[in-house]
Amino acid sequence: MPPPPLLVVMGVSGSGKSTVGELLAGHLGLPFLDADDLHPITNVDKMTAGIPLTDDDRWPWLAKVGEALAAASSTGLVVACSALKRSYRDAIRAEAPETRFVHLTGSRAVLAERLGHREGHFMPATLLDSQLATLEALGSDERGVTIDIAGDPDELVSAIAASV
Repeated sequence: MPPPPLLVVMGVSGSGKSTVGELLAGHLGLPFLDADDLHPITNVDKMTAGIPLTDDDRWPWLAKVGEALAAASSTGLVVACSALKRSYRDAIRAEAPETRFVHLTGSRAVLAERLGHREGHFMPATLLDSQLATLEALGSDERGVTIDIAGDPDELVSAIAASV
């Protein structure tokens, strides 16, 4: 029997990482973690102020994400995490090598519309262009799948579950 999956649902803000990640975790019978909850308050304060994080801000956070995945190697885990650059995904894999990535992708227009309707989140819509500029798609040698967010969340979960 294969070990339970370690999955990171990744993408820019507004792609539905938390929504799809939580639904996917429920569908697969796995725990769910939103990586945003692992950010130190200094990172949250910067993002709330509309200031993009630097890589130096991200490395300790990414290590925590990887550590959480590694700690769940016997139970499996679905994590919602932006993981925009390959180097960020490499940092996660350094802690949890079996991690697979689910990249949620969509047009800028769809993402901006979603962000415009979101309330109570520290990530302002003004950082979308910064995130899109930073985003590096999954490489052909990276374990994972890319899913377009145009569908209904339940449809996305079914497609993801069939591919993991």
